[in-house]
Amino acid sequence: MISFRWLSACFLLASVTSVNAQHFALSRLFYPNVTLKADYAVPSSLNGTQDFGMTRTGFLGIIPVQSEVQLGYSLKKKFDLRAVHTVMLAQYNQIQPTVEGKNSPENGYKTLSLGVIRLQASIKDRLWVYGGGLGITETNETFFSPQPFFWGGAARMHILGLRTQIMYGSVLTYNQKLRFIPVLGVNKGLGKHWRASALLPFMANVNYKATKWFNVDMLAGLNGYSGGFQVQTPEEKKLMRENYRHIKTGISANAHLFTALNISLEAGVSTFRQLRTFNSARQNLSSENPAVTPYIGASVRYITSRSKLSSKFTRRMGLGQSGVNW
Repeated sequence: MISFRWLSACFLLASVTSVNAQHFALSRLFYPNVTLKADYAVPSSLNGTQDFGMTRTGFLGIIPVQSEVQLGYSLKKKFDLRAVHTVMLAQYNQIQPTVEGKNSPENGYKTLSLGVIRLQASIKDRLWVYGGGLGITETNETFFSPQPFFWGGAARMHILGLRTQIMYGSVLTYNQKLRFIPVLGVNKGLGKHWRASALLPFMANVNYKATKWFNVDMLAGLNGYSGGFQVQTPEEKKLMRENYRHIKTGISANAHLFTALNISLEAGVSTFRQLRTFNSARQNLSSENPAVTPYIGASVRYITSRSKLSSKFTRRMGLGQSGVNW
């Protein structure tokens, strides 16, 4: 069956400041589920005299809000079968950077975001995916004077048999400045147990499915955050912003247990790291490159129910089988 996990990752990864999946196999987007996640990066040299580390915990909820198959009639007097599926994404992250073992900022950054992804498939227009969302990443002091980010995009998918799909589209993001990002994706089955996926420029992944309940991901992906914080001086309160990004490469072991529970353990290294600080005028105050460091992570995803609407949609359109589609 056709796998849509990498397709969904296009929009979930469009805003690297808000989405940080433990691994990129975001299985079963079309069922209600809740994911709890955490990761830890070992402190490493920041500037030769200080160490920089980071922990992250988070929550992601996916809720289908519409799932239906419609029979239409075009102007050329031809019937068209159309399927529409829409899900809402809700996320909360707590990001805690450390410098020399001390929290910096003291209470870390909080990310709140909401998004919507819509899949539309029809005989006439084939398969399109649309998405959009907005959110904030701020400290306690700047939470009520935030600089929001948003993203939106669309992609067209072509199915070249049951084992190969390609995709192209674009994503528009805003986080301090507007960016237009073209995306290109490919999903290819390699034999009975292997599958390779790439969604450039965001991620690449090779998956090995050992059994129905266990698989392994070898992955690489771009990630980071952009958080607002406040500096108190005798004269005034200064609003600042910290931008961090890295490329993670690692291995994730994923197990499906007790019908509705997915558990993932991940380990790897964080590379090509950059940490920059800006003032309210967006002037660059500092720029550092933390050293390469190992990281570990874990996530637990609970599929809350087998939605009847989602099941009807996926069954009729051939998007997966009953149960969890890795």
